[in-house]
Amino acid sequence: MRPLDISIVGATGAVGTALIKLLEKSEIKVNRLRMFASSSGARQFKFRDQTYQVEALRDISDIGDTKTDIAFFSAGGDVSGVWIPRFASQGALVIDNSNAFRMRPDVPLIVPQVNACSLTVRPPSGIVANPNCSTIQLVRALRPLIATFGISQVLLTTFQAASGVGLRGIKELEDGVKAWLEGSTGPAAESFPVPLAFNVIPQIGQISREGVALEERKLVQESRKIFGMPHLQLAATCVRVPVKTGHSEAVYVEFDEHVRLEQVHELLANEPGVRLYADGYPTPRYLGDPADVHVGRVRVNPENPRGLWMWVVADNVQVGAALNALLIAQLAIAKNLIGES
Repeated sequence: MRPLDISIVGATGAVGTALIKLLEKSEIKVNRLRMFASSSGARQFKFRDQTYQVEALRDISDIGDTKTDIAFFSAGGDVSGVWIPRFASQGALVIDNSNAFRMRPDVPLIVPQVNACSLTVRPPSGIVANPNCSTIQLVRALRPLIATFGISQVLLTTFQAASGVGLRGIKELEDGVKAWLEGSTGPAAESFPVPLAFNVIPQIGQISREGVALEERKLVQESRKIFGMPHLQLAATCVRVPVKTGHSEAVYVEFDEHVRLEQVHELLANEPGVRLYADGYPTPRYLGDPADVHVGRVRVNPENPRGLWMWVVADNVQVGAALNALLIAQLAIAKNLIGES
């Protein structure tokens, strides 16, 4: 593959900075790299022995200046909604980390370890969507089980880190912890519904009239689309917890038939990119390889041999965003989907 022109929108955020590091270490040949943020400031990045200045997205006045081979977007749904059509119209394959296009039928929603077959041709829209962070780790852990067994339903509770809303979420958590330890109530919550320090919040995103939060709806809709199972029974409660990085999920799967723990262990242990803790469990603070999905506390429900519990933890910035985006790009390159119109 020839060296590619690549643009990264949202380069100064948590996902953008992680993506730059992953791209630097990858085997993707880069001809021209451009980094964009809402405002350029004086921010610079080192990439393969060169220094790059972050550009202000708003300074682009000529639509022809958005021409590139691959554009990674991680700047939020509002930015994606305005700018992605402009980049796509100039021939870019856009990989979007926001919720703006995920459920559009002409936009594939890809987790390469799960549904690479959904990206065999270049989408007419020019857009490939990166799923929600909590969805990615869930479907990667479920994939070998869904491929082997009939599944009746999936129930889960997520425990999601402050970095799920970016660097500002981490800072707000750290400032809140510091204030609390110093005897102050701290600043008012901005990134979360209420202060997160020493707290848990059972709401991520707006809650609908039916009582379902946006994050919970994303998990249901995206999992169904990724697996190609429109009637998959899945329900979730999504909770924000005072952890800097690393989402955790308590997942209950009910199968059509009795399940053997030994077989489940074998399936998870042999799944690429999944690390099984057969005799223990992972935690977000002491997570191992950030490219893996970590699964522990796997156990059959003693009251129902068709039921299985497991504890799933992953680095939400890497597995849940930046790494998945890079893997989508590598998949598209391997399938010669770059540079087509």
